[in-house]
Amino acid sequence: MNIVLIGYRGSGKSSIGNLLAARLGMAFVDTDERIVQRAGKSIGAIFADVGENGFRDLESAVVQQLAATGNTVIATGGGVVLRPENMSWLKEHGKVVWLKAPAEVLWQRIAADPGSSHARPNLTASGGLEEIRRLLEVRNPLYAAAADITLDVSILNALQAAYYLSEMV
Repeated sequence: MNIVLIGYRGSGKSSIGNLLAARLGMAFVDTDERIVQRAGKSIGAIFADVGENGFRDLESAVVQQLAATGNTVIATGGGVVLRPENMSWLKEHGKVVWLKAPAEVLWQRIAADPGSSHARPNLTASGGLEEIRRLLEVRNPLYAAAADITLDVSILNALQAAYYLSEMV
């Protein structure tokens, strides 16, 4: 069985996932890192070259491959829930955990991480906090529908969240 972490960018999927995998003796894979390896370019460059739809096609191929693994903590990209087949594959072979936080907390975390804003493109014309709010309106119901477990990470650090999850899964 896999443990699949979903949630918006800045929710801590990679940080928490690494710690959770170590705590549970599982492998860890970040789908965005796997996409970058497969494409040989950054996510920003992928978006520039093939657009969001092309990126989502790459993401789906990686998700389908990883879903069939076992004993793995999988940190997904924030938009993985936009394609129902992604969640079908992941739920078939794992337990899905939504790392939830309000837009303001996510924006603070993203703004504090220079690598995040540099490596990831804006998905709306507005960018910033307004983009997060708009995308959460669409994605939160999808995250909620996909989740077997929801953990509010707005006041937890990665270590605390990994500890709580290790007791929940």
